[in-house]
Amino acid sequence: QLQASGGGLVQAGGSLRLSCAVSGNINGIKARRWYRQAPGKEREWVAAFTGSSTVNYADSVKGRFTFSRDIAKKMLYLQMNSLEPEDTAVYYCNINSGYGDYWGQGTQVTVSS
Repeated sequence: QLQASGGGLVQAGGSLRLSCAVSGNINGIKARRWYRQAPGKEREWVAAFTGSSTVNYADSVKGRFTFSRDIAKKMLYLQMNSLEPEDTAVYYCNINSGYGDYWGQGTQVTVSS
């Protein structure tokens, strides 16, 4: 029900915008999040929408990434600026509801130095 896209190869300092399309209806949503998983590392939380307008960011991306959403279009976005090689990872969108977790398939972001 979640489809992530927008990844690619970019040079350090560049920008990418990830999108996540939500299909179907998900009831009881508690939070919307972006995660990422770098090679050889555990999946980590990047940004989260909790409540109607509260957005939180991991310290590593604060000030560089912006999480937004278009409720009418059922889309989530992650604008990533000033990208660093350390941002290289597969990025996943996630919706947590009272009925379970929903995950997108992941989109690869590669930042070259």
